[in-house]
Amino acid sequence: MQLIHDHFQNYKRYNIPKAQLVIADIPYNVGNNAYASNPQWYENGDLENGQSKLAGKQFFDTDKDFKIPEYFHFCNRLVKPEPKETGSAGCMIVFCAFDQQWTLIDEAKKHNFKNYINLIFYKNYSPQVLKANMRIVGNCEYAILFYRDKLPKFRNHGRMVFNCIPMERDNEIPKIHPTQKPIRLLKFLIDTFTDPGDVVIDPCAGSGSTLIAAEQLGRKSFGFEIKREYVRAFEKIKPLAAEKEILFEAV
Repeated sequence: MQLIHDHFQNYKRYNIPKAQLVIADIPYNVGNNAYASNPQWYENGDLENGQSKLAGKQFFDTDKDFKIPEYFHFCNRLVKPEPKETGSAGCMIVFCAFDQQWTLIDEAKKHNFKNYINLIFYKNYSPQVLKANMRIVGNCEYAILFYRDKLPKFRNHGRMVFNCIPMERDNEIPKIHPTQKPIRLLKFLIDTFTDPGDVVIDPCAGSGSTLIAAEQLGRKSFGFEIKREYVRAFEKIKPLAAEKEILFEAV
């Protein structure tokens, strides 16, 4: 398990092996509306207290520099080559905003990831509490599974997986990153599309929760993160990788 303080474009410096699974939560490019409909927009989450320092801010000052074509260019190199045998191909999972999906699908095709399966993760809660006066508030997150020609490795112990998957709150790892995904969900995805000993790479690793999930499942994991504060925070939660938890169950 290794979280590297560098950009994923520099992966060749670190002699990282090809991955069975590349999984990442890329910037959503929501700009200054990153905290819109999130209680953090207001002091102590209460609109009566007025706006907080996060109002009108973006999550990261590096989001504007993220280029989706460059991401796919390098991830195409990070995923292991298409094998001759069936049932063992590598794949990518990209968490994204709802309206990014079509851009990602078009760009993926340009880099040989011709096929995809959309994934939806639903919560029993919603961060959009400031839209409580609406009839419908968002409680879903989105991702796309990309693969080249052959179906990716699928190891769900003989069980079917629906593409609409519950996303439970994460009470296992401290939240140190604003877009941090629940570790049980990450473990479910890693367990489904890889075998023990396989390589998992997260090019936009953030808090490193993907690496911890992979480590708990006996996978080799590597991540890249350009924000130093998250790399430092990862070192504090890294001991959690030794803890084995019950796998997330899809229903």
